Amino acid sequence: MSLTAGIVGLPNVGKSTLFNAITNQKILAENYPFATIEPNVGVVTVPDKRMDELKKMYDPNRFIPTTYEFTDIAGLVKGASKGEGLGNKFLSHIREVDAIVEVVRCFDNSKIIHVEGTIDPIRDIETINLELAIADLDIINNRLEKVSKKARTTKDKDTIIEVETLEKAKKALEENKPLRQIDFSKEEKKVLKSYSFLTIKPIIYLANIEEDELEKEDNSYVIQVKEYAKKEGSQVVSLCAKVEEDLSELEEADKKEMLEALGLTESGLDKLITATYDILGLATYFTVGKDEVRAWTFKKGMNAKECAGIIHTDFEKGFIRAEVISYTDLIEYGSELKVKEAGKARLEGKDYLMQDGDICHFRFNV
Repeated sequence: MSLTAGIVGLPNVGKSTLFNAITNQKILAENYPFATIEPNVGVVTVPDKRMDELKKMYDPNRFIPTTYEFTDIAGLVKGASKGEGLGNKFLSHIREVDAIVEVVRCFDNSKIIHVEGTIDPIRDIETINLELAIADLDIINNRLEKVSKKARTTKDKDTIIEVETLEKAKKALEENKPLRQIDFSKEEKKVLKSYSFLTIKPIIYLANIEEDELEKEDNSYVIQVKEYAKKEGSQVVSLCAKVEEDLSELEEADKKEMLEALGLTESGLDKLITATYDILGLATYFTVGKDEVRAWTFKKGMNAKECAGIIHTDFEKGFIRAEVISYTDLIEYGSELKVKEAGKARLEGKDYLMQDGDICHFRFNV
């Protein structure tokens, strides 16, 4: 299951520096707006300490962590929804992602220009969020013009539901509420799904701070961002994009040493990935053996048959059963054999809801 998060923000807030850290690619990261015109896509492995333990236990020929995709989208500016700064093009790229990582500048540095001239993280957040909302409203208004008359004249049930859902969404946006904050019914969500609305996507605010603030209490800018995020139920991750870029260039041992020197137990990027996993409702199951140890991402609520299909469609079509043990039981007992001897191994049918940390062997017949 692929996952894509779009990195957005005003120009010069640290997006491209962060992207360099994410992919260890040297994309253009200059000190002026629109240095990044086309979206850059990078894939990184998802950090999971359980994989390290499984690797030690099985010593496999192949070791495949699950992956995570980031898209670096060029800096948005005020008026983006009306085409300012090539905004419409950039907004279309955001529609293609599953979650939004909004980078917010939370540091003072006179050498790095700010597109607005001063540092004000809440103003910056609201500038971007307003552009996303306006873009969604434009789509809603255009669609309502086409379907409202049809709903009145034909009394078609599906069309009426679409109109009512869009009007509900419009009212929320006009009240300055992103669609992700609105409680939509299952039927309404089905209507909204085809539109790829920007404000319905889960969002994480990434507070970019200076290196010397990593070990300190949150600065006043970060506190403002956290208070704003709390009101709308969003998460905040703080990191120093430049430090993350430096860390990405180091070997694992040197990286660990640098983290310790900075007083950190994990990198900001690892925290970001974990937070994004959380807001998207994702989890991981494993397949293990001497030949291969591999992690697979699934959406919480998926059943065993659906999860088998993540590996291959034939696994889902011909699903018979899943042989399941939990990661915690495997670590506790030390081997699959001992887990089975303890009566902890299970045979699960197609409707079994997969759990994070399940270790599976799928039986199928095509």
